[in-house]
Amino acid sequence: MSYAYDDQNIFAKILRGEIPNKTVLETEHTLAFEDIQPQAPVHVLVIPRGAYVSYDHFAAEASDAEIVDFNRAVAEICRQTGVQLGNGGFRAITNAGENGVQEVPHFHLHIMGGRPLGRMLQKM
Repeated sequence: MSYAYDDQNIFAKILRGEIPNKTVLETEHTLAFEDIQPQAPVHVLVIPRGAYVSYDHFAAEASDAEIVDFNRAVAEICRQTGVQLGNGGFRAITNAGENGVQEVPHFHLHIMGGRPLGRMLQKM
């Protein structure tokens, strides 16, 4: 599988400092920031610093250090924002490709919480 990365996507520009963001957490391999159109009281986007298009691309090609750093960052964001499991929980969503309705071709994970979020998908 070949993953074509567009280095002009909005998250690549954020990583290069060309577009400002409201940073929640910054680590060696990960950046997390508030979503500009939040869908819940807590809505943080978590992105790897590497050029990965989707979760499967990241999981297949990222280094062990990048994967561990990303996952530890997610845990820290949940702690910092107070949405961890003991506090009501959260939803983590990533979209991939056309069928997944991915809008930005850079792997990103949405962490959302702070209120009941309802069903993830409509029943068919």
